[in-house]
Amino acid sequence: MRERGLEVDHSSVFRWVQHYAPEINKRIRQHLKMSGASFRVDETYIKVGKTYKYLYRAVDKEGQTIEFMLSAKRDVSAAKRFFKKMMRADHRRLPFSISVDKNAAYPEAFSASQDERIIPKDCQLRRVKYLNNVIEQDHRFIKKKVRASQCFKSFHTAERTLEGIEAVNMMRKGQVKRLAGNDARGQAKFVTSLFGVAA
Repeated sequence: MRERGLEVDHSSVFRWVQHYAPEINKRIRQHLKMSGASFRVDETYIKVGKTYKYLYRAVDKEGQTIEFMLSAKRDVSAAKRFFKKMMRADHRRLPFSISVDKNAAYPEAFSASQDERIIPKDCQLRRVKYLNNVIEQDHRFIKKKVRASQCFKSFHTAERTLEGIEAVNMMRKGQVKRLAGNDARGQAKFVTSLFGVAA
């Protein structure tokens, strides 16, 4: 904005994020590279108002983001909803294994998802802590951006902002086809092209 000689209030930026972040996340999906077939699933805490909510995330063994979901609870129902959303992702391959931590909700949610044919029957659930180091490290970028936003006031605000953060993170990791993760100008042009706007 400064380069163009424009002054913008922070509330305008906030409104842009709330309006465009979900759209960027939606439109970027068809341009993502296919993920690996070994998934890592974990959840991290996100402060919303005065309480903590749970951000479920899935990456492949290379650290490429597959899916994410903000949830008010951390239980079997939430884990099932996340598995369902994860399996609907356009850029995912069918998993041969899903690695999780010791959260007691995962085995029950996994079995129920297999019974409902959401997850393939030949997929294995692995509860090995060191295998999830990849996703634990990947949480750091998201947490860093969340801290910079100085806490969310509502669940709806948090959800929409996180969609933008995750979309930018996918570009930064080089998940977009024919676009390098360190090409900031190329990424800016790519985002404008998603909306059919001249850069």
